[in-house]
Amino acid sequence: MYRVCFVCTGNICRSPMAESVFRARVVEAGLDGLVEVDSAGTGSWHEGDGADPRTVAVLEAAGYEQDHRARQFRASWFDRLDLVVALDAGHLRALHALAPTPQAAAKVRLLRSYDPPAPAGVPDAADVPDPYYGPVEGFEECLALVEAASTGLLAAVRTAVKEHTP
Repeated sequence: MYRVCFVCTGNICRSPMAESVFRARVVEAGLDGLVEVDSAGTGSWHEGDGADPRTVAVLEAAGYEQDHRARQFRASWFDRLDLVVALDAGHLRALHALAPTPQAAAKVRLLRSYDPPAPAGVPDAADVPDPYYGPVEGFEECLALVEAASTGLLAAVRTAVKEHTP
C-alpha cells in the first residue's frame, strides 16, 4: 500500500479538501486498493472536529464525498507514509523540522509542485492560500488549486506505485 497524507494548519479546510479530491482521483484511476489517502494538521487546535462547513459545502457542490475528523500530524507517522504533501511553504518548513531523519524529510513535497503552471521559485507563490478567515470564494479557489495539482500528483503516485509493486 502506498500512503499519502496531506497536511495544512488545522486540518479542517485545505488538507481535508485535498484528501477528498485526491481520494476521488485515486478511485477514478482504479488505484484505490493500492493507495491510501489521509490528512492532518500541523497543530492540534481543531483535533476531533469535522471539516469546516464551507469546505464541506464546496466539496459537496463539486460532487466530492468527505467524512473527516481533524487530527495533528505526528513525527512517528513518517515511518508508515510514502508521501507527505504540504499545502503551503509554512507547512513544508514545519514538516521538514518535524522529520526525524533526512529520509523522512525527503518524503515531504509541496502540493502545487505537481501543478506545472504554478509559479516556482517565488516565495509563497506556490501556496494553496488559507481560506479560513475569508468568504466561501476562497474555498472555491482552494478547490480549483487542489484539483489542478491533483492531476500531476496522481501521475507521480501512479509511477511510485508501479515501482513499489512487485
